[in-house]
Amino acid sequence: MSTDFSDDFLIKGKFSIKKASTAYKGKMTKEEGVQLLIREQEKLRKLQEKLYADSSKSLLVVLQAMDAAGKDSLIEHVFGGVNPQGCNVMSFKTPSSKEYAHDFLWRHYLALPQKGMIGIFNRSHYESVLVCKVHPEYNLSEKTWDSVKDFDETFWENRYESIRNFEKHLTQNGTTVVKIFLNVSKDEQKKRLIDRIDEKEKNWKFSAADLPERALFDQYMECYETAINETSKDNAPWYVIPADSKWFARVAAIQIIIDVLEKMDLKYPKLSEEDQSGLQDAKKQLENE
Repeated sequence: MSTDFSDDFLIKGKFSIKKASTAYKGKMTKEEGVQLLIREQEKLRKLQEKLYADSSKSLLVVLQAMDAAGKDSLIEHVFGGVNPQGCNVMSFKTPSSKEYAHDFLWRHYLALPQKGMIGIFNRSHYESVLVCKVHPEYNLSEKTWDSVKDFDETFWENRYESIRNFEKHLTQNGTTVVKIFLNVSKDEQKKRLIDRIDEKEKNWKFSAADLPERALFDQYMECYETAINETSKDNAPWYVIPADSKWFARVAAIQIIIDVLEKMDLKYPKLSEEDQSGLQDAKKQLENE
């Protein structure tokens, strides 16, 4: 039984959203998947510690998905075991007036992980070619454009180019970028939204604003397909993970992240002979107290 999914969902070549599975979960049972996740959490914890100690590189994990796809719970279950000092989560909401006063990438630059850190973008700079493409009038808040007529094919091509250049710049300067799309079906999203209504402890998660967006599900899928095809590059690849089973999405995501960290060739700092000698002197001093 295969239990390694780290390469299974990497986008290579032309991506079709209609051909991408939302229900695949390998040949594991849920119980087997939960136990595997626990083992993988320990691997991730050790790699995150090594990244922090190495402090010459950083990792940016970009998470994108439709409402109720499981982004928040994935972050909790995948990164719950790492040292909080080495990991930052940034959730991007509607831009503020100050953020709109800058270019669309500005606020994302401010949130990038420093060397030695894992940064997680819960939604990201891709909202500018997803929600803002479904609702082009949102772009008018940038005050650079006069009319929605300005948002033509050239406008969107420039946005994709800006994103590609942004991510290329990051990877050239020590940040590894991994992008994950949690691919949930419309039927599963419906089920989860109803659960938020039926289960009192989940009521706070439900927003009536989710329903108008759900009605645009197919438009969003088209935007995701285009964005993934335009921006999945060797330096910043996309992974499209089946997300109808939350437990499986978590296993696949943590394995992808572990694989990326292992390929970063991280090293613990090596002390000079002088420093090593100093350690032995310190040890003798402590033993002689």
